[in-house]
Amino acid sequence: MKSAIITLFLAVTAAASLQAQTTLRIRGSDTLGAKLVPQLAEAFKKQGGKVSFDIAAEGSSTAFTNLASGTAEIGMSSRKVKADERALCRSKGVTITEFEVAWDMICVVVNKNNPVSDLSKKQILQIFAGDIKDWSEVGGTPGPISIYTRNTSSGTYKDFIGLAMKGREYGANSQKMAGNEQIASEVGSNANGIGYVGLAYANSRGVKVVTIGGQAPSVASVKKYPYSRPTFLYTSGEPAGTTKAFIDFCLSGGGEAIVTKVGFVPRSQAK
Repeated sequence: MKSAIITLFLAVTAAASLQAQTTLRIRGSDTLGAKLVPQLAEAFKKQGGKVSFDIAAEGSSTAFTNLASGTAEIGMSSRKVKADERALCRSKGVTITEFEVAWDMICVVVNKNNPVSDLSKKQILQIFAGDIKDWSEVGGTPGPISIYTRNTSSGTYKDFIGLAMKGREYGANSQKMAGNEQIASEVGSNANGIGYVGLAYANSRGVKVVTIGGQAPSVASVKKYPYSRPTFLYTSGEPAGTTKAFIDFCLSGGGEAIVTKVGFVPRSQAK
């Protein structure tokens, strides 16, 4: 009887362990986690991947806090890991491994009825820093400019400061949104709105993309567009098992087809 109980206990333990091994917890970037990674996950399962996915997209910074605490197998980030985040992981015994998964372009969007269709890099900086406050200052219909940005946990929030604002902070009148879809929604319903979204959200309802000094975001212009950037997946150490299989799929030709379909630029086309 005792032997049977032990055998049953071992079987239950093994089943629980197997279940844990076949659930991938993925945390981090909204830019990657709202559309791209869920579609990669679905495609991976359809081709026979025996795994379930638990995906939470709450900002790039959460990729590294979750990897450090052991509450994620994969971290998503729309920017490179920072030195202090790498140090945090190291302090918890975690050495992270980086995988470039796709390229993105941060698109500046305005309401579709806004007559402004092109802005210079200097005007973009001045608008988001709060120096330019009225659309009439850049050739638009008079009216106060409403600025929408991502929140502070977002990699895009920080990337835009580096790429577009020369390190300056956003103006005090800017409004922080949780994700790309929220920014697109606010700008699409506000005639005076302006914000930025990833390329996959550039065709959202009610908005239009303004060119930057005449340059429009496109696959062909990915290395010339001023606000282009690579995006990443991170793992704790070298991935193995199901985690490695999923990363390998993301970087494969099949993964790149999903990258293109969702609206990102495949790595092979950004070289």
